[in-house]
Amino acid sequence: MRTTIQSKIVLLFLGLVLFSCQDKTRKLPYYNTANFTPVWELPSEESFHKIRSFKLTDQEGKSFSEKDLDGKICVVDFFFTSCPGICPKMTNSMSVIQKEFLNDDTILLLSHSVTPEKDTVSVLADYATKNNINYNKWKLLTGSKEEIYNLGRKFYFVEEDLGENKDSSIFLHTENFVLIDKNRIIRGIYNSLDPTSMSSLSEDIKVLEKE
Repeated sequence: MRTTIQSKIVLLFLGLVLFSCQDKTRKLPYYNTANFTPVWELPSEESFHKIRSFKLTDQEGKSFSEKDLDGKICVVDFFFTSCPGICPKMTNSMSVIQKEFLNDDTILLLSHSVTPEKDTVSVLADYATKNNINYNKWKLLTGSKEEIYNLGRKFYFVEEDLGENKDSSIFLHTENFVLIDKNRIIRGIYNSLDPTSMSSLSEDIKVLEKE
């Protein structure tokens, strides 16, 4: 009996060592299409799909562009402040990420308003206050509706609506969070309403930090 127990302990230890080694070497795929087919080797950073240049405005009325993403790992979503359904849950999920990485200057959170005509700077500022949003960590963005919708659908691929050519007249509404690396390349997509998916996001952020 003693030998059997010792054998199980040894096997368990070896399993933990193996898992630890795998975790340290784990790599995230790259994504360049809306169907999120993983690409494991980056052929060329310059030619690979990445978030394009843009110019929006944050909750303090300051200009925010792709240059503010330089050297940052970003978690991105699309919401609106008057949303009675999934958006409060999305905000709660993003708040958990904010709390976990609050003192990590590498991590930046971005929430784009899909009703920018209503979500003015002052409205976003009030929303930030009510939800304890840290300005240095989490940006609420407004601006041109056409630009926000184009970014969401054509560059962040948040809706995953394959084969459907939607414009800004068709409402953008999704619970997905997207993970972007320091080079503005998509590295993951997650369901913000699913605790397991959110746990995966947290772990994947840590993997990116080791790259």
